[in-house]
This record gives sequence, C-alpha cells and structure tokens, in this order.
Amino acid sequence: MSLLLPLLHPPRPARLLAAGLLAACAAITATSAAAGTASVTFTAPEKYTDASYSHPVANESDRAQVLRDVEQHLQRLATRGLAPTDTLKVEVLDIDLAGHFPPMGVGGSDVRVVTDVTGPRIKLRYSLVRDDSAPVSGGEEVLSDLNFMVPSNRYSSGDRLRYEKALLDRWFEKRFGTR
Repeated sequence: MSLLLPLLHPPRPARLLAAGLLAACAAITATSAAAGTASVTFTAPEKYTDASYSHPVANESDRAQVLRDVEQHLQRLATRGLAPTDTLKVEVLDIDLAGHFPPMGVGGSDVRVVTDVTGPRIKLRYSLVRDDSAPVSGGEEVLSDLNFMVPSNRYSSGDRLRYEKALLDRWFEKRFGTR
C-alpha cells in the first residue's frame, strides 16, 4: 500500500506545477476566444497576376493553395492584433508573389527566381468594423515593397509566402497597430 501512496498523492511541487499548467492553458484559451476576426474574400482570382507557388501559369489547385495561405495569415493577424469586438473585412483584388518564373523553352520554368527587383505586390480593399456597426476605417491599397529583401524577415526561408507575410504584417501594423 505504501508504494501506491505517492501515485495517489503526488508531492506538493508536482501539484503546483499541474495547477500552473492548467491556469496557463485556461489563459491561452481565454485569449484566443476573445480576439478579433477577419473575413477574407478573393475577387476574380483567376485573373491575379501571379498566384502560384510552382507554375508560371496558375491552375486552380495552385491558386487555391496561395489563397488559403493568405487567408489564414490575415485571420491570424486579426486574431492576434484586433480587439474582440473588431472584424476586419478584406477583399483581395490581386496578388503578385515575390519572384518570377523565367522563360525556359516552350513550357516555361517551374523554378521561382526571387531577385531584389521582383518584390511582392498585393492589392486589397478593407474595412474595420467594431461592435457590428459602421466601419471605423477602410480603404483600397496596393501593398508593395521594393526593399523586401533588405529588412530582416522573421519567416523561415522554407515558408513559400515569407515575403508576402512580412508585407501583410507591416501593412497590418501600420493600419491597426497592436493591442
């Protein structure tokens, strides 16, 4: 019986650690539940300048991957940076990913080449709605950065949307700041 006693009643430090972990999980859950949201739509994505990770001409599957990643990133920005009563409505009008596919023969190349003159460009229309009322801010903008390779980029070199995410981060910070 004495061998089971330690398992039934863990020492005090273990109970304190468990209580601390539960409190941390509760705080994370409360924070993520009380965050802003983003509604993202894509207007005529088949006409976007360059919305494919791996082909010079985007097919529906290629485009869907890029659109999903852009939408998820905008939603993540809203969740982390907006007040719980805020909704960011974004309509993406055009995407031109960083880099280009150089022509190589008839079919083109499937290797994206990124140089300092082939920066990302995203055209969007947005509005920030607070408390389900009239928009408090909004507009239409073309996001671009010819110096996209100069500043440090917190996204890994393996992230296919690293330059576009950094561009969206800077735009979001400039327009909405941080809470």
